[in-house]
Amino acid sequence: MSDSRMPAEKEGQNEPEPSSEKKKRSVDLARSIIRNSLTLGLFAIFTVGLIALTFVFTEEKIHAQVRAFEARALKEILPDETHDNSILDTRITLPANDLLATPSEKYGYVAFKNGKPIAVILPAIAPDGYAGKIELLVGIYADGTLAGVRATQHKETPGLGDKIDTKVSDWILQFRGKSLIDPAPEDWGVKRDGGQFDQFTGATITPRAVVGSVYRTLNYFDSHKEELFKQGKIAMETLAREQKND
Repeated sequence: MSDSRMPAEKEGQNEPEPSSEKKKRSVDLARSIIRNSLTLGLFAIFTVGLIALTFVFTEEKIHAQVRAFEARALKEILPDETHDNSILDTRITLPANDLLATPSEKYGYVAFKNGKPIAVILPAIAPDGYAGKIELLVGIYADGTLAGVRATQHKETPGLGDKIDTKVSDWILQFRGKSLIDPAPEDWGVKRDGGQFDQFTGATITPRAVVGSVYRTLNYFDSHKEELFKQGKIAMETLAREQKND
């Protein structure tokens, strides 16, 4: 009798599952896949949203910090008593330019006194600094003399090239009062190159780069003076209308 039961047991073990059971498992699997996909999708959306919000708030904070720093730099170059307009709000757009070494649009600022333009502050880049580009603000009076120069961003070596920063030394103050004709063009260089400007002990590349950039910026101003002041007047008039409407 034991022999006659064995085939029946084996036959029962090989019986196919009912189609309803297969269908149920397929449905459960599909639901699991959908649920997991939705979870991953929602997580991705949340993550992207969080990153976007962080970027927006960070960008606004950085913009505010840059604006505050620029305001201080502008004030150092052109103190309040030299003009009667808000320089930071009298902003003009400058296209990319080889003399300024600006690869894209930058902002310039125009100072007025009794309705007349007295100076402009231009952005410039010294691309050949020791540790990379050096970003500058160069103030120039209407007569072509320098009101002042400030380094706004750089990565120069601490203790050497960073002497272009007024927090470290007063080296950059020597540009005040200089022009295209004072000193003569051949003297627009560091002393090591036969020019008039001091270099740093153990560092020549950084001051050489800044001197060259300032000289090129003076040439840019000489070629674009009328256009710069015209844009400045339009900017000031536009600002006055907006303030009146407010």
